[in-house]
Amino acid sequence: MAVRGLGLIGLNDSLLRACLPRDQGGKGLRVRVALLDPDSPALTRRAAEIGESAESLANGVRLAEARLRELAGKRDISAYRYRMLPTWRVIRADSTMFVGAFDAGWEGHESATYKVMETPHGPLFRGFRRIFEAVIDGAERTV
Repeated sequence: MAVRGLGLIGLNDSLLRACLPRDQGGKGLRVRVALLDPDSPALTRRAAEIGESAESLANGVRLAEARLRELAGKRDISAYRYRMLPTWRVIRADSTMFVGAFDAGWEGHESATYKVMETPHGPLFRGFRRIFEAVIDGAERTV
């Protein structure tokens, strides 16, 4: 769950790009990406919070979607647009999540990132998983 997500997966040297190949006998990873809807009022507010124009931020989201669309032909990738003001930046790999926060004055990648592990009675992992699923359930699939 991100705002524009270019640094996570959209660019050639992005953080998660190396995890996507299917060349090791399997299907590769299933990737679901939630990006802020470029036409939402929340995007306009978020752009103002980080001192960026709404047009620039919206175009960044559209670029990330275009790159994900290119990758989707060879990998199990889906992308969604959500319309609420972003609060959490969540990256999940199986039973581990990396969570940061969006706030006025800084972008998600500038936030401290916390590793949250799934445990039998751990509420944080379950709570962030639930937030992500709720966002996806209310989002529009674009890829």
